[in-house]
Amino acid sequence: MPANTIHPPGWAPAKGYANGMLARDGTLYVGGQIGWTADQTFESHDFIGQMEQALRNIVAVVEEAGGQVTDITRLTWFVLDKSEYLARQREVGEAYRRVLGRHFPAMSVLVVAGLIENEALLEIEATAYLGPRD
Repeated sequence: MPANTIHPPGWAPAKGYANGMLARDGTLYVGGQIGWTADQTFESHDFIGQMEQALRNIVAVVEEAGGQVTDITRLTWFVLDKSEYLARQREVGEAYRRVLGRHFPAMSVLVVAGLIENEALLEIEATAYLGPRD
């Protein structure tokens, strides 16, 4: 049985990538999510607004695969502006808890020179474990 592509209903088509891939062993790989909505519109041009939307997008992919927030095992953050990320740590924490509660998986944060979507200020990818699939 090959991995299943995960795509939340109502989302604009992903072009050239999958939003999620669910492997037979129950590992869900969530492709990098940015701060745009299901119709690929940026409603926020602020770091915290985009971060919160990216996390909501991750949760939508996990839930579409049959999982929940507590199944997320890893997050990798790619941010453009290290100074803004560090200066807004309190707001980052508040927004994070609004979406993921007090679930804290393994995380890495990398500072990058750019992202494919020009309006994106960050991108977050995730891994979740949902248990073996038949």
